[in-house]
Amino acid sequence: MIRVLFVCTGNVHRSALAERLLAARLPRGSALRPESAGTQAWPRPGMEHSTRAVLERLGGDGSGFVSRPLTAQLVLESALVLGLAGEHREAAVRLAPSALRRCFTLKEFVRLAGGEPDGAGRRPDGAADLAAVVAAAAARRGHMAPVPLEADDVEDPRGRPSAVLSGCAREIDDLVRSLARLCEDPVTAQVGAVLRIRDG
Repeated sequence: MIRVLFVCTGNVHRSALAERLLAARLPRGSALRPESAGTQAWPRPGMEHSTRAVLERLGGDGSGFVSRPLTAQLVLESALVLGLAGEHREAAVRLAPSALRRCFTLKEFVRLAGGEPDGAGRRPDGAADLAAVVAAAAARRGHMAPVPLEADDVEDPRGRPSAVLSGCAREIDDLVRSLARLCEDPVTAQVGAVLRIRDG
């Protein structure tokens, strides 16, 4: 099992959507296990009604969801940590500095790994497995043309009109579809140990 951890602030909208939408887009039997947490979250069962409604319209399953706070242990146990904004990636790295090379924003990872949201999601440089995709994305960080910091953020829909939440969900769905394509590989189930190398 290879854990992919999505992080936002409250773990009620963005990261919850990313977790459950990726679960819906992965092939049956995938070794990946999407999870989520929030930098300011607290344990509470059930998904917010508005989030669950938009999730289910996109084909996701909101049952059994429990929000939870981000911890160092969650970061260290995850093969890949994907913040929904730069502040979430930074929070994960502060909790577990050795995980730096496995922490990205969702948009940043898709961009660096070569899987634009509306593109083919091909692995960079013919990389053969997910471990190589993560390593290549980490290596490209700092060597590609920079983008504005906010360009790697998914807008927080909290307290905004329902149309903003719907747009946020569609954007996340496009991104996790690309992520799922990047992750699809027959040897993915065998690379978890490589991905969990703590010091990169």
